[in-house]
Amino acid sequence: MNEFVFVSGRLSLDLAGTKLWRRSSRTELLNSTDDLRRWVDQAQLVDDLGPVDARGVERVRRLREALYKIVVSWPLDGHADAEVREALAEVNDAARLPLPKHQIDEYGRLTRAGGIDEVLGAVARDTVDLVSSPQLGRMKECANPDCTRLFVDSSHSGARRWCGMAECGNRQKAARHRKRNRQASVEPTS
Repeated sequence: MNEFVFVSGRLSLDLAGTKLWRRSSRTELLNSTDDLRRWVDQAQLVDDLGPVDARGVERVRRLREALYKIVVSWPLDGHADAEVREALAEVNDAARLPLPKHQIDEYGRLTRAGGIDEVLGAVARDTVDLVSSPQLGRMKECANPDCTRLFVDSSHSGARRWCGMAECGNRQKAARHRKRNRQASVEPTS
């Protein structure tokens, strides 16, 4: 069972992160309707996704790839190739879909209702909001050369390097530590 991470600072970038290692092993985390249900649940988009089939999973994956293409290509400056223009149309079409319906029950609990269209609408709307905001200028790709996860650096200094410490930061730090130890053990003593 895949557990998803939400370290990107934006819903849309967290969805983009459900495809890992885009430059190398391309690991797909949304392989089934159960995977999609878990992601939607962990993202707290809707309480009960309702009926979803393989077509619904494919719609979410298609939107994920479109939004990824847009955010890494932005600004388009009127020179977008056909593939990027198609991705932009895909995101804009999905952004017109309804959003999850939020209500509060008599006990003060939030309820979130909707299906696959509302999930797509929420993610696409977040993409539109991100691309049209100053946050896009703070978007980065993880400094781990194998990782392709995108995130918004909301640190005060703007010096965040890793998608997350648990995912990549600690691994890179441990690798550097091992390398230093190996070098120290090889160097002659005076």
